[in-house]
Amino acid sequence: MSVLNLFRMDGKKAVVTGAARGIGRASALALAEAGADVTVIDILDTSETVKMLEELGVKAYGIQCDLTKEEQVNEAIAQAKEKMGAIDIAHVNAGIAYCVKCEDMSFEEWKKVTSIDLDAVFLCTRAIGRIMIADGAGGSIVCTASMSGSIVNYPQEQVAYNAAKAGVIHLVKSLACEWAKHGIRVNAISPGYICTDMTPPTTNMAWQNIWYSMCPTKRMGTAEEMAAGVLYLASDAATYTTGANLVMDGGYSCY
Repeated sequence: MSVLNLFRMDGKKAVVTGAARGIGRASALALAEAGADVTVIDILDTSETVKMLEELGVKAYGIQCDLTKEEQVNEAIAQAKEKMGAIDIAHVNAGIAYCVKCEDMSFEEWKKVTSIDLDAVFLCTRAIGRIMIADGAGGSIVCTASMSGSIVNYPQEQVAYNAAKAGVIHLVKSLACEWAKHGIRVNAISPGYICTDMTPPTTNMAWQNIWYSMCPTKRMGTAEEMAAGVLYLASDAATYTTGANLVMDGGYSCY
C-alpha cells in the first residue's frame, strides 16, 4: 500500500470538539478532506463549520454542548454515534487560556480553566473510549495539550492553564497504556503560540515580541499546521504511535 494512502480516511467517522473555530475547525476540515464524515461539538454555534464540511462532500453534523457538564458530554457523544453509526476518530480539542498571577487567582478562576482544559478532556475521552471499547473496532483519539504542559510560559503568568495541559499529556499516556488492549490509540499534539481567535495577531505586542525572540522560527504557527499533526496521529500512518505528545511549537521549547 502507498504510504500516502495511509492518510486517507474514507468511510471513517470522526468527532471534533471545540470545532466552531480555530484549531478544531481546521482539524475537522483536514479530516473531511481525507474522506471522513465529521460531527463537530462546541458550546458555540457550529453551523458555519458544518457548512464548510458539507462543501467538501462529506456528511457533517453539529452538536451544541457544554463540555464541562458530564451529562451533556455523554449525550453529545451518544448523539454523534447515533448520527454517524460509529466513532473511529476523535480530536478532543476544546480549551481556553487565562493569564493571571497565582496569588491573585480565585479558586473559581482556577476551576474555570481546569474544568474545560482538563476535566472536559477526561469526560470526552471517557465517553468516546466507552463507545470504541463496546464497538470493538479500535480507534484513534487525539487530544490538544500544549507546549505549556511541558514548559512555563514567559512573560505571561498562567498557572492554571499550564497545570491543566500537563495533566492532559499524562492523561493521554495513561489512556494509551490502558486502552492499547482494545486497539485504541491515544496521542496528543502540543501547539506553541498559534494564530487563532484565542491568540490573535493583536494580542499584547510586548508579549509577542518576547515570544518571537524566544522562538527559533520567529513566528506564530497556524491552525492548519496543527491540523496536519492531528491528521497524522488520527490516520493509519500512525498505527504504531500511541502515548505520544507531538510538540508543534516552532522550536520554542528547544531553548
